[in-house]
Amino acid sequence: MNDASIATICARHDFDAGQLLQILRAVQTREGWLPAATLDAIATCLKIPRAAVEATASFYSFLHLAPVGRYCILFSDNVTDRMLGSRELMESLCRQLWVEPGHLSEDGLVSVATTSCTGLCDQGPALLVNERALTRMDEPRIAALAEFVRNKVPLDQWPTAWFAVEDNLRLRGPLLNLAAPQGNALRAAFAMGPAGWLSEVRESGLRGRGGAGFPTARKWQACRDAESDARFVVCNADEGEPGTFKDRVLLTRYADAIFEGMTLAGYAVGARRGLLYLRGEYLYLLEPLEAVLRQRRAAGLLGETVLGGDFAFDIDIHVGAGAYVCGEETALIESLEGKPGRPRIRPPFPVTQGYRGHPTVVNNVETLVATCLIALHGGTAYAGQGTPGSTGSKLISVSGDCAAPGIYEFPLGVTLRAVLEACGGHDAQAVQVSGPSGMLLAQSAFDRRIAFEDVPCAGAFMVFGRQRDLFEMVRNFAHFFAHESCGFCTPCRVGTRLIAKLLDKIACGHGSPYDLNELAQLCEVTQATSHCGLGSSAGNPVRDALRQFRPAFERRLRSLDYAPAFDLDAALAQARQMTGRQDSGAHLRGATE
Repeated sequence: MNDASIATICARHDFDAGQLLQILRAVQTREGWLPAATLDAIATCLKIPRAAVEATASFYSFLHLAPVGRYCILFSDNVTDRMLGSRELMESLCRQLWVEPGHLSEDGLVSVATTSCTGLCDQGPALLVNERALTRMDEPRIAALAEFVRNKVPLDQWPTAWFAVEDNLRLRGPLLNLAAPQGNALRAAFAMGPAGWLSEVRESGLRGRGGAGFPTARKWQACRDAESDARFVVCNADEGEPGTFKDRVLLTRYADAIFEGMTLAGYAVGARRGLLYLRGEYLYLLEPLEAVLRQRRAAGLLGETVLGGDFAFDIDIHVGAGAYVCGEETALIESLEGKPGRPRIRPPFPVTQGYRGHPTVVNNVETLVATCLIALHGGTAYAGQGTPGSTGSKLISVSGDCAAPGIYEFPLGVTLRAVLEACGGHDAQAVQVSGPSGMLLAQSAFDRRIAFEDVPCAGAFMVFGRQRDLFEMVRNFAHFFAHESCGFCTPCRVGTRLIAKLLDKIACGHGSPYDLNELAQLCEVTQATSHCGLGSSAGNPVRDALRQFRPAFERRLRSLDYAPAFDLDAALAQARQMTGRQDSGAHLRGATE
């Protein structure tokens, strides 16, 4: 691509360095990758240091500083995809294409590698080809895919059925039954006024659905009270937690409600602009979402005079580029500003100093849709479902060993056993709630409840049958965290890799009880000293599995007379003494909503 073409793309983004990530994505779409000369040209156009351009380009896994071929094929490496045979399918494709995994073919035509969860756990094995999602892959499809690649068939001529993404709505509650005409929730909120509308949200008891459960009204109030001439509303649609795909369905079927919820938030806090951060794996949803925005502007629901009044609000969509850590709200804001998505030091918090230094509310997709229910039916009605500390309903993404994976809506307070019965997970030995950063629970805990005061759930509910090796599940999670660490702090950058390497050592038959003690201590130290929630929660699955499924580890150990006996509690106590911690290593979440 010549400098003039690059300048045209930069001009389309007003030569704004804060749009760097979107510019890099646009340039790569045209050129296929990002050569050094291209980075030079972008730096010149934006009048920023070349190092700043390369820092962003090298941070995101979907941006390529080396050629990846005409076909860049990425297999989802989530544990549920592996359970469905994704590893074997990838090996088969590599054999048929004569390409080594993780490398470009000799003719420069194709590369085959893995990526983290693609948000398609209910219809795997899944993969991405040039960032387009393909579902339900099997050996016949892989053979046909290899033939298409060899013959250089354009993606638009591949079978349409391969690109079909199903919603798999299994159980609907009030949120999934939301069917009010567009604008009705806004009209109801406008009738209350900003203060009255904020009071209604407070009355509902709504807490953030991103994982941490922070009270929504308190966050909005803090943003409203912050002194500034501009405020922003950000919708976090970067659901990168393996096993989570509820936001994908909301983005597909309930885009109107999402944008209405963003506008409701803007009205409450006094913001004039909203930003939806769409994860790169959901690129196929960009055009449908843009179409909904255009329709809402035409209907007077966005723009300078929303519903003909004096409230102005509009929404832009920014697309991520493959970085799990951007699900953390401050990392997401950094990414929105065109920088590497590394979490910020807090305070200050985003509600007082967020996007471009202005007060910013960051809410999860599901949270924003729930605000439409509150506007339409009132805070008291919303609080009437769920538990006193966890009001309303919760969308749960169910995957793994069950008869009917998909999206289920339950009132908060539902037991794990009830979820398993609904999805047909009758032979479960364990469930992983909230993805790798959440909690691994054995059968003895199936009567516990999904609620902020018991088992918090960000959305993922992964079912593991009796035939599954939970050691391999934990090992997959460990490699996920090692891969997704942003590298900012040493405890996470080094700790996650050491945990993964120790598990590899045990998997190869070279482990001893001493290594189990080391694992436990590494998990505790990483949790206690990491900069953000990624490192804090990286050891959760290992620690939970060591406590509840110790035989899965011990049967892989070689017998050594001199090795000390494994004592998890003693190892954790020693690690807490090293870090100066006095607590019990309680569960930490990376999200802040």
